Amino acid sequence: MRERRQIVDLWQRGNAVVLATLILVEGSSYRRAGARLLIAADGDYAGSISGGCLEAEVIRKAAWLVRDGAIVKRYSTLFDDTAEIPYGLGCGGTVDLLLEPANTPEFTALMHALESSLNNRRRYVVTKLPEGGRPLHRWIQDNDRKLIYASKESAATEASSTFDEWLDGPQQLFLFGAGDDARPMVQMAAMLGWRVTVIDRRPQWAKPERFPEAARVLCSGSLNDLSIGRRDAAIIMSHSYEQDRTWLTAVLPLGVRYLGLLGARHRSALLVSEAAAILGWDLTRACDGLFAPVGLDLGGDGAEAIALATIAEIHACCEGKLGVSRRMTPKLIAEQLADGGASRYLQSQCAL
Repeated sequence: MRERRQIVDLWQRGNAVVLATLILVEGSSYRRAGARLLIAADGDYAGSISGGCLEAEVIRKAAWLVRDGAIVKRYSTLFDDTAEIPYGLGCGGTVDLLLEPANTPEFTALMHALESSLNNRRRYVVTKLPEGGRPLHRWIQDNDRKLIYASKESAATEASSTFDEWLDGPQQLFLFGAGDDARPMVQMAAMLGWRVTVIDRRPQWAKPERFPEAARVLCSGSLNDLSIGRRDAAIIMSHSYEQDRTWLTAVLPLGVRYLGLLGARHRSALLVSEAAAILGWDLTRACDGLFAPVGLDLGGDGAEAIALATIAEIHACCEGKLGVSRRMTPKLIAEQLADGGASRYLQSQCAL
C-alpha cells in the first residue's frame, strides 16, 4: 500500500510516461499479479514488478515499446542464456507485463481509482488486454459495482482476455493505548502503508506529536466516529485495566479480523472473563478471534520486539498465512483464575 501511494504521488507530478502492471505469474516470482511500476519522463520511477530482475530493462525500453499503444510483453526470469523469452536473471519464473502509455483516458481513470482506494474507497477494475490488434479497454466500478468509468466504444469490441482486480483500501489498525510501546507499533505499521488510529482517554499521552506517522490520534473513550469494520485490526494495550476492559467489551462484538490483547496471561484471562460476563457471552465465544498474548512467539523483549511480533502476526492474519499463534481458551482462563494469579493481580490494581 505504501508503494501504491508512491505511484499516485509520482503520477500527480504530471510527468508519467508508462505504467507497467504485472498481470500473470508462472513459476516463481518476487511479486504477485497486480504489482505496478510507474515510469516518469525524467527516469524517476515508483513501485516494482520484480525483485530487481526486470526494472532496469523495463524502464529502459518501456517508452519505445508503447509507442503504438498498450501491449502485453512476456519476460522470463529463468537463468537461461538460450531462452527465446527475455530477460533471464535467475528468479525462476515467467511473468506477463501490461505496458500502457500514460497519455490515455484509461490510464488516468486507473490512477484516479488507485487514489480513491488510498482514501478507503474500494474500486473494482476490469482491463481488457490489448491483443490481435485490439486496443486496451477498461471499466471501473465502486464497491457496490456502480460504473464509474468505461472506455469509449468498449461494448463494440470483440472478446479478449481481461485482468480483473479489486483495489482495496489500506489495512486499518486501531491502537487502544498511547503508551511508549505504541510508538514502534505505529512506525512499523506505517512502513507497510497501513492507516493507523491511536486512541487513549489520557490527554497527556494521546498527542499527535507523539505519533507523527499515525493518521489520527484521538483523546477519546468512545467508539463513536471510528467506523471500525470487519476488515480492520485492533490492539488493546492501554496498560490501564479499567480502560482495557472497556475497550475489549466494546470491540469484541465488532468481529474485526484481528483483535489482540497485550498483557500477561493472568491479566488477559481476567479481562476476557469479565468482558464475556458483561456481554453475556460464554468464554468460547469471547475467545474466538482474540489473540492473547498478542504477537507471534519470536523471542526477545522490549517495545520494538513486541511491535515486530505483533505487526507480523497481524500481517500474517490479514494475508491468510497465519501459522501458530498464542490464543486465549476457556481452559486457559479457568487455569489462570484457579491458581490465584488473576485474583492477586486484581487486588494489586485495587490497591493502586
